[in-house]
Amino acid sequence: MQAIQGLACLLAMQSLGELLSRGFHLPIPGPVIGMLLLLLALRWPKVRQPVASCAGFLLSHLSLLFVPVGVGVMTHLDLLEHFGVRMLAVVVLSTWIGLGTTALVLRAIRKANDA
Repeated sequence: MQAIQGLACLLAMQSLGELLSRGFHLPIPGPVIGMLLLLLALRWPKVRQPVASCAGFLLSHLSLLFVPVGVGVMTHLDLLEHFGVRMLAVVVLSTWIGLGTTALVLRAIRKANDA
């Protein structure tokens, strides 16, 4: 029962975020606003316990979420054959750029805190 309450809370926060984003014409996506609202709501145990129960359930079945991706890859093997090397290069390069950017930001934050 707690997992269902947690799922309802997650969906309510996402819906509220979407409503705020569209209602106020904000440049931030609704799910992001919903996650921020959820972050604030997790301070209360009445929200935290059901969401934790739902999160545990979802994480235990996380592998099922990869089935559609696998099916999509299998149906588009011809694209993977033609563009696979390029796609791999883009994924590797973007990962390294993301890691490098994160390291530089962390270094800047540490320098600012030490000063």
